[in-house]
Parts: sequence; structure tokens; C-alpha cells
Amino acid sequence: MKRSARGVLLALLLTVVTLGAADHTGKVTLTGVSIPGATVTAKQGDKTISTITDQDGVYRFTGIADGAWTMTVSMIGFETMTREITLPSTAEGVWELTLLPIEKIVGGTLPAPKPITAPAATASNGGQNRNQARTTTPAATPQQGFQRAGVNQVSTPPPAPVNDEPPPDPTGAAAGLLINGSVVNGATTPFAQPRAFGNNRPNQRSLFTYAARTQLGNSAWDARPYSFSGSDTQRPSYTDAQLTGSFQGPVKVPGLRNRINVFAGYQGSSDTNATTQSTYVPTALERMGDFSNSLDASGQPIQIVDPATGQPFANNRIDPTKLSPEALALLAYYPVANADGRYNYQTPIVNSSRTDSGQTRLTYSINNRNSLQGSLGYQRTKGHSNNVFGFEDEREGYGIDANVNWSFRLSQFLNLRSRYQYTRSKNTATPYFANRTNVSAEAGILGNDQDPLNWGPPGLQFASDVAGLNDGLYSRSLTGQHIMGSEMQSFRGRHTITAGGEYRRIANDVLGQQNPRGRFTFTGARSGSDFADFLLGLPQTADLAYGNADKFYRSNTYAAYVTDDWRMSPSFTMTLGVRWEYESPITERSGRLVNLDVADDFSAIAPVTGDDATGSISGEEFPESLVRPDKSGFQPRLGIAWRPVPGSSIVVRAGYGVYRNTNVYQSIATQLAQQPPFSNSFSIGNTLLTPLTLSDAFLLGQELGTLTALNTFAVDPDLRVGYAQNWQASLQRDLPMSLTVNATYLGSKGSHLMQAFVPNTYPLGAINPCLTCPTGYRFVVSGGRSLRHAAQIQLRRRLRNGFTSSIQYTLAKSMDNAGSFSGATIDNQALAQNWLDLEAEYARSNFDQRHQIVASFEFTTGASVLGTSLLDGWKGRLLRDWTMTTQVTTGSGTPVTPIYFSPVGRTGIIGATRPSLTGESLDADADNLYVNPLAFAAPAPGEWGNAPRNAFTGPSQFSMNASLARTFRLGERFNVDWRVDATNVLNRVTFNRVVSQINSPQFGLANSTNDMRRIRTSFNVRF
Repeated sequence: MKRSARGVLLALLLTVVTLGAADHTGKVTLTGVSIPGATVTAKQGDKTISTITDQDGVYRFTGIADGAWTMTVSMIGFETMTREITLPSTAEGVWELTLLPIEKIVGGTLPAPKPITAPAATASNGGQNRNQARTTTPAATPQQGFQRAGVNQVSTPPPAPVNDEPPPDPTGAAAGLLINGSVVNGATTPFAQPRAFGNNRPNQRSLFTYAARTQLGNSAWDARPYSFSGSDTQRPSYTDAQLTGSFQGPVKVPGLRNRINVFAGYQGSSDTNATTQSTYVPTALERMGDFSNSLDASGQPIQIVDPATGQPFANNRIDPTKLSPEALALLAYYPVANADGRYNYQTPIVNSSRTDSGQTRLTYSINNRNSLQGSLGYQRTKGHSNNVFGFEDEREGYGIDANVNWSFRLSQFLNLRSRYQYTRSKNTATPYFANRTNVSAEAGILGNDQDPLNWGPPGLQFASDVAGLNDGLYSRSLTGQHIMGSEMQSFRGRHTITAGGEYRRIANDVLGQQNPRGRFTFTGARSGSDFADFLLGLPQTADLAYGNADKFYRSNTYAAYVTDDWRMSPSFTMTLGVRWEYESPITERSGRLVNLDVADDFSAIAPVTGDDATGSISGEEFPESLVRPDKSGFQPRLGIAWRPVPGSSIVVRAGYGVYRNTNVYQSIATQLAQQPPFSNSFSIGNTLLTPLTLSDAFLLGQELGTLTALNTFAVDPDLRVGYAQNWQASLQRDLPMSLTVNATYLGSKGSHLMQAFVPNTYPLGAINPCLTCPTGYRFVVSGGRSLRHAAQIQLRRRLRNGFTSSIQYTLAKSMDNAGSFSGATIDNQALAQNWLDLEAEYARSNFDQRHQIVASFEFTTGASVLGTSLLDGWKGRLLRDWTMTTQVTTGSGTPVTPIYFSPVGRTGIIGATRPSLTGESLDADADNLYVNPLAFAAPAPGEWGNAPRNAFTGPSQFSMNASLARTFRLGERFNVDWRVDATNVLNRVTFNRVVSQINSPQFGLANSTNDMRRIRTSFNVRF
């Protein structure tokens, strides 16, 4: 049913009561080791609040008001540190203490310590205080290059001066000296007071922390899936479980000066995704060739004819002697209808997965200048997936990730960071019929791959709503990466300059075929009904791609960057820099890639391979990758943050950057590896010269391939890598009642985006303008463009009295003329309809969503002065430490492109032809339709359809999730967190896909929904 989002949007806008004070957290360390028991004091005017760090050195101020605060960290034996900070701040503070010499502790005189550098304000606060010290954050990784400026940016300061001498030994000559009657660092004398601090405190807490978490789910808690047929759906039975455990703490290793901070964690999960899928399968009469009760897309009775004579079949029933034995053999894999209506078959689809992963991380400070960090992670996965035909496919794999990071402080103003990382992953997918049943051979279909790994039925695709027969494909991939990167960070006055680079070596070994069993499509062009064509064994197109099963892809990527965080004044900060990226086109180890050398006017083509890369038509030399490298990957970046009125909460931010698409070559290489002469690859259509049948269509394609090139894919050898220019500007201001409003404009312009078309095609019914011109292959160029504008307004209430909430509205519009890759294949519906007029593809983007509202609400009783935080006794125990959250997302739908299901020109490619507009209104007159079917019709003979891409809008978006959590404090260090999460808590039916083929009787109807309500509960134990 068609739902309007207007009512929901209005309700949300009226319901959201602007109810945020912020939390501020930080950590106190000494050379990377956590310091428990340090006193942290925050002062604002005459208001002072204090806390102490926990066993992990972490402190937290909850519900601290916004504004400027003076923060002080103190502990006996350490220098006191003081900073001015402005809240809210999105980053945690990291305080690196400096140990005092013994003479200083016992009252001796030493030269005054060097002051901490006082850089100007950061972009996050706009520069309210010029002498404000910046919050330390980890440096950007090499792949980031530099942080995008302008949004809550936090800079990295020069470290406080530290003495390079080893820390004094508290048990040496100075042991026993008293400070105000207490003990120095836990040492004792006959006059010592009871030990109250130091490393030798009695009954001190362990330095180790532990956590364990389990999450449980059962289908008994789920709502019943939605039924398109109106009959009750079956709720699949399953149980999910997730277990997580971790350990962290410092470990003393003999021979090492400092302790090693160790983290070890494990996560295991068993997850199930269960849905009910509805579709249309042939009726009992249709399975026997009886179409006397069947209707076409317009609701009229179907009239089928005998293709051999052109005369109608008597009583609209196919002569049983003319039924194809190959079709009847494949028909046996279709289930029998079990419901009535337009979706006469529904069945639960259960997909399951099991994942086990573990990670170990070690951090060690060698001395005051050097530190090392290393980690090792391993993950193993295994799962099963099903389809509507009951074919259960298996998948399994593993992944390893190991890295080492070294940090070296050359001086007070210069840091060096380097890293090495190695990743390795292996994934295997095994279809249901592999090594089990050779379906094609048993059905009498010849010419496709007969490897037992690729046994199974050929794909069947229908113009109407009949379910297409399909199953997964066998594949095995092994990918390894070596990653090396380094960066230097310099602190000079008001400048923080970061420069670095990265190199990656990628190897991807694949065993698998693109389309080994082949695929047939049926349009009804032969008999008047697509399913009748199938029963007669007369497909309209056939395509196949197998051979060259093992591929060994190799590539390199490079990156270099430099950025300057320039604090120009107390109220103005600028970040500017440039990043260069280059990804080499992928090569195959044995040169088994095939592209086409294409004449300028597409009048001739000739294959060119990676091991013999000279074009016979153009005479040009191709690189081994068959695609020339694009090294123009320079990407400037600029960001500013400005507080125009000192002391005001108004902050203006703006940014501009160029971002390059860094993952275009893998999909291209996958296509180039499955081409003749190394592969049997073709896509052919039914003609008088090439009459196709189920039994010999693949054999005919191979025979034609020996006479002429039947490549199905080619790419412009001068392909450019696409990039986007992004810019934004925002204005933020605090309002009364703990509110913050943020207005933002965002723009994006894409260039050199990929477009795909089929050369030398023409409309159905037109005269072929070039009988000798080659066609039947998809050609990819980089001439696409896009443009997007968006305006956002966000209202946020900081945490106050236990409530925090936010609501954001986005108004956006996006246009483009570029279809893109989908995984390792090209979506045929993204092909340009008219290869001579690519600009006609300019229309709404596939993801264009005009309106969207995202709202979140949270209430916690643990922070509510008006609620329960001050309650004691049984009321406090009952009501304290509860947290309730809700997230709501709603918006308009995304666009849908109507499709006229027919071959493109005289090729075997289906999907690019669009219908024509009839002049009728696009607005549907029925609640269950998203477009008026009468607004579209088949294109006139000899003409392209004039309906634009993405001509109508699909179902609106809506989701509402909620959670309820409680912390049970069972001891000073023992806590249990209990949580319940519910997705689609209202159990609202939200459609997410619409039938787009005008040939189908279900055109304009929704055929898929989001999941109905699911409930999961979890327990987390911390001690």
C-alpha cells in the first residue's frame, strides 16, 4: 500500500521537544601507562567539580555545562598540569604526566620546569582562548592523509617536555622521606602514616580489566513476516547467539624495563536472517501448456500462437507433442503454487552464518621517545544461504590481519610514525548442485561448462512476473595485501604540519567463472507468452561465459600527502593540504586479460591480450593491464573554522576537497578476464540466421565464436578515474534550554564517472544502419557527470536532566548521467539506451532522496536530578541506571526506472530499453500502486522509448528502532549490563522494492518489504 511520509514528518517535527549538557572524558597516562587515582578538577567561575581516575586512568564528568573550563590534573610525585578547554568537545582529553625528580618531591630546589606550549585555539572551539592547550588525539593514519577540516576538528599538540633520564627509584636513597607525614611512593619508615597512596597500597585494585557479553535472539520473539498473498506466513524457527570476551592490563616481562599493555578479545556469533519471500510460479494448468485462464500485463486473456505456423493453438493450449523435453526437465525444479493471487507462492528464506574472531594487541613504551604497538586478528566465517527454490548454498572463509606501529619522538617538536600491515583472506562459495547433480546434462542442454563444481541449472529469466530459475556460482578467492606507511608530524609555532605516504601491494587469486551454466531469457516474442516460449524451448537470448577459471590479479597503490593545521588567530583556524593517490590498473600474472581494439567510429573491433598488447586496428601499444594508468590523482583539501564574535557560541565552518574513486579497476579486470580467446563468452539473440533453442543455443554461440569475435565487454583504454569535488558550509549556534542548532549546505560534483553502452544498436523495428558493424558487447567510458545539492538543519538538545535528543532534516537533489558497476558485473539496466546520445541519460540519481528526517531520543535515570539519581533505598535500586533510546528515520522514496523487457538492438543483451510515455498522469489511482501503468507503453517501432531514467518514485522510507538498558552494580568493580533491542518496534510494513518491468502484470506494485519487528537481548559483564 502506498504510504505518504508527510504525516509522519509533521508528527515528528511537532513531537520533538527540544529537551544536551555534555559528558567530558579523558585519560591520564605516564609514557603510555594508565595512572589511577589522579585528581582531576574542573573550575568555571565560582563552580568547582572534582573526580579521580579509575583503574584504567580514565575520568568522566557527566552533565558538565558547556563553556570554558579550567582543567587541572594533579597527583603527588607528578607535575600538576592545567589546561583551558571549551565544551562541548567531541574528543577525549589525554594527559601525559611528567614524573617529578626526588629533590622536588621532598622540597629541594630545582629550576622551574619548562612551560607547556600554549598553541592557539583549535578548529573545534573557534579560538576562544589564545593560550588554550589542545587535546591530544592519535595522528591520522596514512590512508586518511589528513583530517577533513571544519567539523569538530582536534589538533595534535607538541608533547609536554619530559626528562630523558630514567625515573627515580622510589626504593633507593630517597625512600622513607616524608611529605606531610605520608609515604613517598609507598615506601615505609617507622614514622610512616597508614598507606593511602602509591603502588604498595593494601588491597589495591587489580590493574587488569575483564568483560564478557552475550546476546540472544529467538524467532519466537519476532513478528510474523508480511504476506503478499494475504494468507498466513510461516515463521521460521531459529536461535541466535553472540558471545564476546576481553582482557586488558599491563603485564611484566622479565628483562623489559616497562610493562606491556596487553589486550585480548574474542567474539563468536551465530546469526540468522529469516524472511518470507513471495513470488509467482506457473499454475498447474500453465505447467501442462494450458493458458486458457492466463492473463497478460494489461489484464486481458493471453493468446498464444504456434511459432512454426503463426496460427493460434486450439483452445489456447499447447500441443503436448510440442512441449520441449529440456523445458519440462527444468520445470521440475519449480515448486507448486501454495497460495492464491498475484503472488501464488511464498516460502520462508533462512540464511545463517557463524563467525569466530579473535584479536590480540600489545603496546610497549621502550623509553620516553619510542613506543611500539602490534596487533594480530583472525576471523573465520561459515554460512548457508537459500533461495525460493530451496537451493542451499554454502560459503566459508577466514581472514588474518597483522600490523606493527612504531612511534618515535625525535624532539619536542617532531614526531615520526611508521607502520607495516599484512592482511590475508580466503573465501569459498559452493552452490547447492556442485559435485551433486549435473542438471544441464540431464536436461539435454549442451555447450555449457561441465566441471562438477559448476553443475546446476542454467539461469532462466522471464519478461513477466514468473520467478527466474537461478542458483549461486562456485568461487574461491585468496587475497593478500602488504601495506607500508610512514608520516612525520612537526609542531612549529601556530603550524602543525603532517607529511606522509603509503604503499600497498595487492595480490588477488581467483578460481571461478562468470556465467558457466549460461542464461536464457524469454520475452514472449515467439508465441505471445514468455512462459509459453519456455515450454516450447524457444529462448529470445542466450549468454554464456566460462573458461580461464584461475586468475592471478596483481596491482599496486601509492599515496602521499601533506597538511598544515594553521592556527591563524585566536578565532580562526585553517587546515589546508593536498593528497596524491595512484592505483595501478590491475594486471594478470600470465597476461590473460582481453580488451578490444576499437575503431574510432566503432565500425571494427579486434581482441587484444595482455601478453600481446598491440592493437591490430589502431596499431597502438596497450599496457599489460590493457588500460592506461591515470596518475592525475592530486586532491587539494581546505577547511576553516571561524568564531566571528569572541566569546560567542556562533561557529562558522567551511570545507572543500577533491576525492578520487579508488576502486574501479577490480571490476574491470574481472570482466576482461572472461573474454575470448581465453574464454567461451558470448551474448546472442534469436534471429533468422541464429534460431535459438534450449538444446543447442550454447553450441551455436560457440560455433559463431570460432568465426568472429563475440566479446561481451570492452573498456576505453584511456579510461580516467572518476573523482568528486565536495564542498560544504555550516553555521552553529547554542540556544537556551541546552539547545544547539546547526545549519549546513553540502554540494558535490562528480566528473569522469563511468558510463556503459552497447555500440551499433538501434531501436526495435528500425532498419539496421550498418550491417557489417560489430555489436553485442558493452563498452565502458569515463564521460559521466553528477551534481548534488543538499541542505540540512539539525537541532540538538545536550544531555540535561537525563534527556538528550536530536532531529535532522535534509532536503537534497541529485542528478547524473552515469551508470555504475555492481560488484564484478555491469547492471544491464544502467546501460545507456541510445549509444549515440549519452546525455539523454541525465536524470535523477538512483539514490536521490528529496526529503529525510532522522531523530533520536535518549533518557537515562542515572543522570536525572529530577528523576532517580538522588533516590536511595529500594526506590533508588529499582529506578536507577536505566537508559531508553529511540531512533526514527523517515523520508521520501528513491526513484525507479521503468523497463521494457526486450533485447537491445540485434544483440542478446536485455535491460537497457525504456518504454514511451503515453501522456497519462504518472500518479497512481490505487493505494497499492506506485505509478500509473497506463502512463507507459512499448516504444513505437523504429523509436527509442522517451521515458526518462528514474521516471517515478518508489516507496517512502520509515524505520523505528528502540532499546532499553539497565546497569546492575553488584560490587565496586563488578557490573552487569542488560539490554533489549527492537528493530521495527512498531511492526510497520515498509515496502522497499517495486516491479519496474512494464511487461509484467505486477508493474508498479511493491514486491519486497523490510524485516518486521525483531527483538534481541544481551548481557554484558564487566569486572
